[in-house]
Amino acid sequence: MLRLGHIEYSNCLPVHALLIDQGVPDWIELRAGVPAVLNAELRAGRIDVAPCSSIEFARHADRYRLLPGLVIGSAGPVQSIQLESAVAMEELDGREVALPTASATSVVLLRVLLELRLGVRPRYRWFDQSEQADPVGDGAAAALWIGDHAMRRVERSRRLLTDLGEVWYAWTGLPFAFAVWQVSAGPERDEELRALHGLLLESLAYFEANVDALAERHAARYGMTPERIARYWRTLRFRLDAPMERGLLHFYRLAAELREAPAVAALRWVTPAG
Repeated sequence: MLRLGHIEYSNCLPVHALLIDQGVPDWIELRAGVPAVLNAELRAGRIDVAPCSSIEFARHADRYRLLPGLVIGSAGPVQSIQLESAVAMEELDGREVALPTASATSVVLLRVLLELRLGVRPRYRWFDQSEQADPVGDGAAAALWIGDHAMRRVERSRRLLTDLGEVWYAWTGLPFAFAVWQVSAGPERDEELRALHGLLLESLAYFEANVDALAERHAARYGMTPERIARYWRTLRFRLDAPMERGLLHFYRLAAELREAPAVAALRWVTPAG
């Protein structure tokens, strides 16, 4: 049995839509969690495959492989990665920025955009999105929100909000991969992994043909209207193509400059069927 991680946020549903809608086959065990938890589970070998934070692959590129063609990413605004701040990004030097414990990739992306793009070096601290409702109101100059928490923040915050996907794309001209399907299982499981890969590609095609119907069925569980979640899904990219791969490798080069991960020369893949 393959143990497959599932991100609890709405942005994971499109690739797993068939499993969520029609049931998980008996040869797959689905395990849900926030990105940081799935990262740790994959690292510990408690799951075999997961849509983990993209920075996690760079940190373990000698151990992990990727399922081809699958990503949670954007080419421009992502909506679900938001920096909420009392001042502009350029004014955050030396000031406190709160970072969510649930995130890995978005935290590194924020460091890249602040430190390498602007030369700004804040003081960072961690916070739990589920428990601390307003880090900026509690004294931080800015707070990073991810996932559905960020989506809800956009709807009610009156402070300055900066979409990190939009800033990245304006700066680099490249898409950004927030999560990729990473594999800790070895080559001896490749037959099962190829079957899973085929199923997930089928699932993504199912999503693409049924966006509005899926939004109607599942929006409430994420605290959004069907119209809102359908618009959100349509802004995201779920197919890892050549531009997305270039963006991912560029991000890894910048992350290595910040010593957030070793340099990654190339991506390693599970060989697809056929």
